[in-house]
Amino acid sequence: MKQTKLAIIGAGGLTGKELTRLLAHHPYFQLVHITSNQVDGKHIREVFPDQSHLPDLVFQKHDTPVPADTHIVLATPNEVSLEKAPEFLNQNRKVIDLSGTFRLRNQSKFEAAYKFKHTKFEWMDKVVFGLPELFREKIKQANFVSNPGCFATSAILPIAILGNLRNQISGPVIVDAKSGVSGAGGRTEEIQFAYTHVYENFRAYKILSHQHEPEMEEYAFVGSDQKEIHFTPHLLPVYRGILSAIYIPFAKPVESSEIQEKLQSVAEKEPFLRLYKTPEEVELKKVQNTNFLDIGFRVKGNTLAIVSALDNLQKGAAGQALQNLNLMFGYPETEGLV
Repeated sequence: MKQTKLAIIGAGGLTGKELTRLLAHHPYFQLVHITSNQVDGKHIREVFPDQSHLPDLVFQKHDTPVPADTHIVLATPNEVSLEKAPEFLNQNRKVIDLSGTFRLRNQSKFEAAYKFKHTKFEWMDKVVFGLPELFREKIKQANFVSNPGCFATSAILPIAILGNLRNQISGPVIVDAKSGVSGAGGRTEEIQFAYTHVYENFRAYKILSHQHEPEMEEYAFVGSDQKEIHFTPHLLPVYRGILSAIYIPFAKPVESSEIQEKLQSVAEKEPFLRLYKTPEEVELKKVQNTNFLDIGFRVKGNTLAIVSALDNLQKGAAGQALQNLNLMFGYPETEGLV
């Protein structure tokens, strides 16, 4: 079978590295072009010496022409994706964007969350939000997919799969999430992400102001009554993984059996969604280096508590991007991920 050619724009970061590793073993994709303005001119094996079976490629600058018949993964900052995504789409290439640039469908909410002006908002009519469990059929037909955020994925899926039970939610949903330091993407030079600051430390950041909060609100309640989400992320002294505790208030007491039936009916059909018997069984070790999202729950009166866990570099970024690529090009959804 002829392989589909791919380019990763911004392949020098942690997400780019993860996707490069996944693609190296994929039977249907061929990585033919990688860019990074930080390490241009260096061989991929020099930049990622701990990885095996990598293609024989040298990093180019972002503005280096991409070979013909090659489709695009953007692992770039928001401002770069804003310019590059329309450019590549106009060249009749399929594009997956891992930045947050094309996730929010309300321009004022986007600009408030991301702190810069969106000058290409007309492209929002052409983009599909890349959460396969919710939008699988649309992704299969898409030329342009916006990959969800890592924190957003950890909260949207557990809430969305509650289905019509979401209409009984009585107030704001609380999302209390903890992430490893690789969630910063691998390029930050801020002291709070340095090893010496993170080691033996634990803190909250962007309290009620993280850019993934409006993303959660927009997609967790698709097809139901809209609700507020109050989200606070925390930084764990670990490398990879996100664990989220989600507290959902209902107007009246809910039955554990009803929640179990609803979640199980979805999980048994989804290749990367695993439902545990108790929330205490959900932990980072079980999802690290996998594309799984694990969930467990408990009910107490009017409150449903769901614990979710995922690998922020896999289901939260590169793994989910590959899952979307498989769907976009008609390959088995789990190819290269299990």
